[in-house]
Amino acid sequence: MRKTELCLSSEGSEVILATSSDEKHPPENIIDGNPDTFWTTTGMFPQEFIICFHKHVRIERLVIQSYFVRTLKIEKSTSKEPVDFEQWIEKDLVHREGQLQNEEIMARDGSATYLRFIIVTAFDHFASVHSVSAEGTVVSNLS
Repeated sequence: MRKTELCLSSEGSEVILATSSDEKHPPENIIDGNPDTFWTTTGMFPQEFIICFHKHVRIERLVIQSYFVRTLKIEKSTSKEPVDFEQWIEKDLVHREGQLQNEEIMARDGSATYLRFIIVTAFDHFASVHSVSAEGTVVSNLS
């Protein structure tokens, strides 16, 4: 099986929920493949978004590019609907003024149909997620 970039709208992935939306920086920007676009929170934490793959995938490596995110939790689900999430990864990120946070995570037990990203706390009143990249393989289509 070949490894592929799983978190792109062009691959069929979709952001199906976000707790905030700014019309200039909507949640779809996270997976559009464009390095110049991003999603921004609209204050107050926690904030979250859910990515749906529309298939069963096995994720081996995640890269999250963000700004001002302090604590990030990632939950996964293998259900056909976005339910029964289990905690998968929790990270405290480092903030460097004027630089994107480029967090690379080598994933263990990365089988999922949905990923829920929860920004628990931030370094400022607002945070942004510029992209989520998930490298892995498609295990099967949802039937």
